[in-house]
Amino acid sequence: MLDVVLAKVEEQCREERVPMLGPDKAQLLASCVEKAKPSLIVECGTAIGYSGLWILRVLKSLGTGRLITVEIEDTNAHRARANFEEAGVADLVDSRIGDASEVLKTIQVPVDFLFLDNNKDGYYSCFQAIEPHLTNPATIVADNVGRADQMADYLEHVRSQYESETHWFESRRPGRRDGMEVSIYRC
Repeated sequence: MLDVVLAKVEEQCREERVPMLGPDKAQLLASCVEKAKPSLIVECGTAIGYSGLWILRVLKSLGTGRLITVEIEDTNAHRARANFEEAGVADLVDSRIGDASEVLKTIQVPVDFLFLDNNKDGYYSCFQAIEPHLTNPATIVADNVGRADQMADYLEHVRSQYESETHWFESRRPGRRDGMEVSIYRC
């Protein structure tokens, strides 16, 4: 059922122009989750649940792990919750509504994996909010790094402090590329 719901959500995102990773970037995210085998993932930017469903599919196959996902828009958060429920993975996810940099300050448990896909200029503040609870090591994946000017503070920090690698993808807009930054946090 999860794959059916995932296909439906992908179609809705395309039809309604809801921002989503798309299958290529989602596969990279899923492979990072599979490699990390995290106990707890925090996602900033749920939208209607596309990337969360990819994450939850891996967690379900691993038989371990949970997702806390944060969305600022009520309507999107409620749609995502309904999609998680329909996909049969609602028991693995804690969906929260609010500004991610503020919500992350309320998380007081170890976090093994951070996925940033919210407002680009908020990546660094989200990282700072959750950093005290990141495990050693933790995986951090940031989407849309093709727009580096909007997250320069975040990228400068992770690239200078941690093992980081940019993965480039062709954009749907001709002549443009987008990327995902995968960093391994070690304290």
